[in-house]
Amino acid sequence: MDREAVVSKNAPKAIGPYAQAVRVGNLIYTSGQIPIHPQTNQTVEGGIEEQTRRVLENLKSLLEDAGTSMKAMVKTTIFLANMDDFAKVNEIYASYFDREPPARSCIQVAGLPKGALIEVEGIAVIK
Repeated sequence: MDREAVVSKNAPKAIGPYAQAVRVGNLIYTSGQIPIHPQTNQTVEGGIEEQTRRVLENLKSLLEDAGTSMKAMVKTTIFLANMDDFAKVNEIYASYFDREPPARSCIQVAGLPKGALIEVEGIAVIK
């Protein structure tokens, strides 16, 4: 099995002992992305809208640096600190997946790293 860590300067550095993403064959498995700005290494200010955009931009950059795109995403998992944010997240999420969105799960959790309101991980295909 060929396994390769993906490293992107355009997505936040890992804050623990894990890879930003791992490529296995023609699949990319991303680690969960929280709303950390890659240039400042700080959580973005604002509410769920700003944090959702940052998380999705981080995923987009990571996938592009791995040689694929958001269009190639086949599965995502969203972790929310508050399920009341579900509708706002859906609105922004939909703008990143305009056609044929990936399969998805959405789970409310008790807490996320660095006090984040949202975390998203995914699996994408490299064509």
